[in-house]
Formats: sequence, C-alpha cells, structure tokens
Amino acid sequence: MAAVATCGTGAGSAGSMAAATSSSDVTSFQRKGPRASGTDSGVPRLVSIAGTRPSVRNGQLLVSTGLPALDQLLGGGLAVGTVLLIEEDKYNIYSPLLFKYFLAEGIINGHTLLVASAKEDPADILQELPAPLLDDNCKKELDEDVYNHKTPESNIKMVGPVSSSRFGHYYDASKRIPQELIEASKWHGFFLPEKISSTFKVEPCSLTHGYIKLLHFIQNIIYEEGFDGSNPQKKQKNILRIGIQNLGSPLWGDDICCTENCDNSHSLTKFLYVLRGLLRTSLSACIITMPTHLIQNKAIIARVTNLSDTVVGLESFIGSERETNPLYKDYHGLIHIRQIPRLNNLICDESDVKDLAFKLKRKLFTIERLHLPPDLSDTVSRSSKQDLAESTKRLGPGCGMMAGGKKHLDF
Repeated sequence: MAAVATCGTGAGSAGSMAAATSSSDVTSFQRKGPRASGTDSGVPRLVSIAGTRPSVRNGQLLVSTGLPALDQLLGGGLAVGTVLLIEEDKYNIYSPLLFKYFLAEGIINGHTLLVASAKEDPADILQELPAPLLDDNCKKELDEDVYNHKTPESNIKMVGPVSSSRFGHYYDASKRIPQELIEASKWHGFFLPEKISSTFKVEPCSLTHGYIKLLHFIQNIIYEEGFDGSNPQKKQKNILRIGIQNLGSPLWGDDICCTENCDNSHSLTKFLYVLRGLLRTSLSACIITMPTHLIQNKAIIARVTNLSDTVVGLESFIGSERETNPLYKDYHGLIHIRQIPRLNNLICDESDVKDLAFKLKRKLFTIERLHLPPDLSDTVSRSSKQDLAESTKRLGPGCGMMAGGKKHLDF
C-alpha cells in the first residue's frame, strides 16, 4: 500500500540492514534509512509528515480522525489509503460533527482537503468547522467547564498548524475555526449542482453522473498535486484528506434510497471499488457519511460495508423510546464499531468493548462505555422475590425445604 512507501524518499532504501565495521574491528548492525534533505551529517532520518504516525501493530501510516476517542477505538487512528464510512444517524445531527472533526484536523496539521457534497457548498462547510484547543491543559479546562460550568470563555486558546505537533486534537464544538486558518489552508471543493450538465447522458449499467464527475475530480487532484508519489522530489510530501457527504442519497442521483429494486443498484458499489483503488496508491485518507438507514435493499448495505475499510454507525436516541428512558438520560446515542480494517494482517483487531455510547456536551463530543445503573426499585424487587418463591414450589424437596414456603432462595 501507499502508506508503507511513505517512510523514505528513495525506493528500496528504507529498512535495509548493513554491517558497519569501526576502526577497532568491532562489527555492529545499524539500520540504514533515508537522509534528510539538505543535511550532511550522515545520520539517517525518516521523512515524517505532519499529523501522521506509524502504527505499532502493522506499520501502516495513520492520521487522526479529529476525535481522539475514536482514534483509540480504531486502533490508533485512520490508516492512510483507507475509507472510513460513517453510517448517519436518523436525523443526520451527529454524523456531520464527525465529518467536520476530520476536516478540522486536516487544517490544523496543514493537510490538503478535498470536500465533496451534493447538499451544501464546501466553502460553507469549512466555515462551520469546530475551533481547536491548544493542549492538554486546555483540555482539562474544557472538561471542568463541561462538568462545573465555571471556566470562562477567555481561557480557551487557539492553535495553528505551526504550533501543532502532537497526534490528534480536541475541539470546541461551540466555536468556529478562525478564518485565518481557513485562508492559510489548501483545499478543493466539489459541489455537485455546479458540476451537473443537463446535456450529459449516462449509459445503462454505468456510474451515475455525479459519481463519474467526483471520481475524475479526485483522480485529477491526486495525480496533478503528486499525492500518488509521482514527483516526490519536487514538493514536500503531504496528506490529502477527502470528505464526501451524504453519499448514496438521492441528491447524488442515486435511487437506492427510493426503491428496493432500483436501476442503479451497482452504481454505488462500483464507485467505492474505484475509489479504494485510487486511495491505495496515494497518500490520502477518506471519510464518507452515508444514510444507510434509508437504503431499501439490505444486500446493498452488506456490499457497501465490505467495500469500506472501516465502518462506524451512529444510533441517535432522538425520536426513540430511549430518549425518555431515565436509564439513558446521560447519553445522546449509541456508537457501533461495525468493521475495522485488516491491514498487513490475516485477522483484524477487535475491541472487547462492545457497548459504546456518545454524548454531545456543551463543548465536547465524547465517546464512553455504556454503563446502565441497576434497576433496584421496590416494585421490581418485591415482584421478583414473589415469582422466585412461587417457582421454588415446583423444585425438588431439598430446594423446597430450603426456600421455606413463601421465602425466596438465599444462596
């Protein structure tokens, strides 16, 4: 994959071992690596890209999703060259937040953005990105502000791409990213209504007009700006962050959300297949939000999941019985990690934590392990004891004698 090839500037140089003999005839083994450009010290250095780190599990290059809690659930971050699919919640309230966190993280680290949407102008999406926080000290202040509501607004500091050096940042959902950071960033926008031509005719059994236009747009950006590694000597290596909003909806000209037996049932899967081919050979990572709850044919959902590297589902409590259930009063919904990629491994790493919930505080979107309090009401306890006593009458004589008639079993 492309991410493995990003560790060096020369092909075949990284990872080679050579025996070095000192003047005292003592032999030791040292790892040879590419030298940093413009240095004559002879000390091997690996070329690093801002906002990335290698995975300790499979050696893959990782980028942050903009949500440190989600990075931890995905094994450290989102691998370069892969697709992260976000299954939108029913009313599409919380999934846009994850989408914007991903883009905001790219601006902070100086990555190039490619924002595609059929509903909203990409320029307007960038204006709504959350504001970043400076460091862990501000994170502590933010947590105190969430719980105690005592931290003044003036204590929240901002961070720029130059001063940002760590992997993954925290964001203030109540504030917007400074305009100077957006102006200093490099981004490309794809707004479908501006790309549609009324004279364009789509052949049967091919991709929809919107999918074809988007694939050509992504391909041109990757090749022209060198994200495929074709001209690494001419420019410094960087990451292309691709964000596609509401893919598969009728706004993209797809009808999978309208009928079960649709005419373009394979159009979306073909698009994902070609997209993954572009990502695998480039320094890029992609996040896609999709209204899977509207797709009529469940077989299409299964194919879309298989063609995505990572799949995360959001289940909001809005409009459901859990919204008024006191057991879920501290949460706004559930988050499901449906699929984790198998990269350079025969099997994927699966988290032992299955019950995850999210909540949107005044400033922070958090993911926590779902903890439901025990139901110890007097009514439930009394009825359960009576039912248990009645059931013991049908047991053997030993158990019946131990139960003592109407008394419940006491082990």
